[in-house]
Amino acid sequence: MRQPRQRAGTAKPPTLFIMVGLPGSGKTTLAKELEIQHHALRLTKDDWMMPLFGWGEFGDQRELVEALLWNMGARALTLGVNVVLDYGLWARSEREDYRARALALGARVDVRFLDVPHEELWRRVQARNARPGAGDVPISAEQLQQYGTMFQRPTEDEMASWRTPE
Repeated sequence: MRQPRQRAGTAKPPTLFIMVGLPGSGKTTLAKELEIQHHALRLTKDDWMMPLFGWGEFGDQRELVEALLWNMGARALTLGVNVVLDYGLWARSEREDYRARALALGARVDVRFLDVPHEELWRRVQARNARPGAGDVPISAEQLQQYGTMFQRPTEDEMASWRTPE
């Protein structure tokens, strides 16, 4: 696989930042901070879903958008640009897949798990639901509870595997 270009003025390869967490955990807030701090391309799936498909269940469209965004992210990494992947990545297999893809491109990987108690998640989601024009799909208490059961919380051994040697 093609090695990424070094970013101008640095000897380090680019980094893929991976956001992991449930709705309301602060993924996009952190992703925006990382975007600025690391001069990164931020790929937030939710920024694309609503404008492209409107309200409703997204089904296969979600996978299509993820694939398109990853193609952009992979290209950016090969050009030496840092990338922030703001998807949530609830399943361990997804996290491992994106991590392996980035490593295969010669990029470093920095996984950020935002571990927030359910009560705080719900408080944040309610506040987001109440903001007019927030652009987010409203989430009910039942949906958030269901998402919590679907989320595969990272284990200690998984998190230990995230550490990339400098």
